[in-house]
Amino acid sequence: MTTTEPHRVTAVLHVGGLSYASEQAVVERVLARRPGVVSVAANPVAQTAVVSYDPEQTSVAQLREWIEQCGYHCAGQSVPGHVCDPLAEPGRAAPHDHDAVARAEQAHGHEHGGHAGMSMDAMVRDMRRRFLVALAFTVPIVLWSSVGTELLGSELATPLGLPRDVWLLLLSLPVVLYASSIFFTGAVRALRARTLDMMVLVAVAIGVGWAYSIVATVLGEGEVFYEAAAMLATFVLLGHWFEMRARGGANDAIRALLDLAPPKALVLRGDEPVEVPTAEVIVGDLLLIRPGAKIPVDAEVLEGESEVDESTVTGESMPVHKAPGDRLVGATINANGTLRARASAVGSDTALAHIVKLVQEAQSSKAPGQRLADRAAFWLVLVALIGGTLTFAIWFFVVGRDASEALLFAITVVVITCPDALGLATPTAIMVGSGLGARRGILFKHAMALEQGARLDTVVFDKTGTLTRGEPEVIEVATADGIDADELLQLVAAAEGGSEHPTAQAIVRAARVRGVDVPRAEGFEAVPGLGVVASVDGRHVAVGNARLLARERVSADGLAADFERLVGQGRTAVHVAVDGRAVAVIAVADAPRETSAEAARMLREQGLHVVMLSGDSQATAERIASGLGIDEVLGEVLPADKATAIAELQRRGRRVAMVGDGINDAPALAQADVGIAIGAGTDVAVETADVVLMRSDPLDVATAIAISRGTLRKMRQNLAWAVGYNGLALPIAAGVFAPLGFVLRPEVAAISMSGSSVIVAANAIALKRLPLPDASAARREAV
Repeated sequence: MTTTEPHRVTAVLHVGGLSYASEQAVVERVLARRPGVVSVAANPVAQTAVVSYDPEQTSVAQLREWIEQCGYHCAGQSVPGHVCDPLAEPGRAAPHDHDAVARAEQAHGHEHGGHAGMSMDAMVRDMRRRFLVALAFTVPIVLWSSVGTELLGSELATPLGLPRDVWLLLLSLPVVLYASSIFFTGAVRALRARTLDMMVLVAVAIGVGWAYSIVATVLGEGEVFYEAAAMLATFVLLGHWFEMRARGGANDAIRALLDLAPPKALVLRGDEPVEVPTAEVIVGDLLLIRPGAKIPVDAEVLEGESEVDESTVTGESMPVHKAPGDRLVGATINANGTLRARASAVGSDTALAHIVKLVQEAQSSKAPGQRLADRAAFWLVLVALIGGTLTFAIWFFVVGRDASEALLFAITVVVITCPDALGLATPTAIMVGSGLGARRGILFKHAMALEQGARLDTVVFDKTGTLTRGEPEVIEVATADGIDADELLQLVAAAEGGSEHPTAQAIVRAARVRGVDVPRAEGFEAVPGLGVVASVDGRHVAVGNARLLARERVSADGLAADFERLVGQGRTAVHVAVDGRAVAVIAVADAPRETSAEAARMLREQGLHVVMLSGDSQATAERIASGLGIDEVLGEVLPADKATAIAELQRRGRRVAMVGDGINDAPALAQADVGIAIGAGTDVAVETADVVLMRSDPLDVATAIAISRGTLRKMRQNLAWAVGYNGLALPIAAGVFAPLGFVLRPEVAAISMSGSSVIVAANAIALKRLPLPDASAARREAV
């Protein structure tokens, strides 16, 4: 996906073949030196790189070429399948260059949707194949080695009477030249990029042991380590296979998003439905959407009614009713009715494409702790190489051990070091955490949002449109004695039917909800600033403020108490007169969302201080807040002063999240430690925020904070493990405890190193079992 800014474009590119977490430095360093590239953030878990660049100096095609020059696979942007063209330049959504796509797929294979190239599944299969080949030759190597002689009690005869060392050399060739080739090519890539990574360590460990053994074989003297090199390669491959399987599980959410869109769409040509590739749908096309079918692109309903399952995009389990005029989101499922709709957004402009872009950019962004860990991983490799050299020198020259024994200690030091654990510590947690949010319609836009969200102690809600619906509703109908409320609504709704005023529309909606038949009004007159007057079924109806009643020479004294009571509650009170008599006062207000009170309760249970921000009078705002169970109210706050109110809370030592939806909320969203925009809000609010709630439900704020806290906890656990493991492993591998009889062989060190990475990845994936607030149940109960 791409987003365009002045003089800068951001593209999420697929980078297939990032086997180790520390290999991300290769891509980042190479691309960062290219002309026009502003910033690069590679993600080995997602197999992507987010690249910001100047479109006047470079392009997606050029970036793709540079990535492939690094030795990795790239077929363009990582975008939803069947909707976007991975090879398109920024700003071009459709139609696809189908020939280019076909060429890319033929060259690299096709992964999930537009996420073309060497997929994680293919990498896992490749690693398993390499491991099995290594294992198949390592077993006989061990049996014919000195280790096997000790285990069997006798030396096995070699085929054709070959010298044992020559036979072991022949057996080791597939292990080193095929199974381990991935390490040597990766090391070359790293050195060409002027960096050090995990590949360098493993290549040095295997290569030194194997090369030493070849020299000893040729010279016919000295101990050989073919079995150590082969076992080292086998165990590293085994551990890395398990690690890649675990890493693949961390990426489930984005893989599911990339595969959501249907490959075909039914487009009406005249009255005949024609099946076309979804990528060929253009804005304005008429779509036929049958029951059970996926909606191909974003559209607006023209004919028909149905229930639509939007859970794949918003996380909402309850189907949403759709009727003419309603918006459809691409990749959601039409449940029971047939719909005719007009395509409103295609390709990279669809809601699905925007969601994928937000999630991918969040997953590739780096938390502050990870930036430090990335730098530490580079220096850790350097420390391991220097440490291995010093270990050999000390054991050989100082202690006086023979070269073969000193070399074993050196190889063990090199291979036990695990910069990969540092490299995976936070990316895997961020991948799982952002994926958890995406599945529930909560989009974290960057890693800092997850990290800062875990540290919040205060949540500020803007009242209008966030805690409330943002549109007026009839709250109460106070009638004079002997007046039936439904009959009254029938007259009032008929009179108001010709008005476009929000209050009038609220009254019309209330009549429809109650099932009241609304007759046609005659003699409609809109009186500016006062209200409306009309004739309904021969009765003269006046609806408006007190000045309208005065104009109609109607006294409202009989309903004065109801009027004062409703106004005192912060409602808009509308007078109704029929045939010259005041018969009712209708209270209209921006009603709270059904789930607002439950959201405030959940946040309090999480230990958060809940604040409501409102432009209403303090007394009115406090009455509304008390009904929702909100702790603190900031009333009479002008739109321009919202950011100042947030800053004042921060000066009091609070870590503040601001939840809003409007243009005037954008400064406050930017000022807050974490800005949270509801999905139905304005584009400005959504653009400014750090977190977007697709469901526009305040209940999801509590879920977002729970995910943030769980993610940060996993990040800290992983970093603590990675640092602690390397801090303890290096001295043990160097032989510090050798005088006590405790010595590690290289193959054991390989198991430890691989196990360290597996533990980090598995710990992050355990985040999927994080207990979250049951927002769906709370939502159903509230409704």
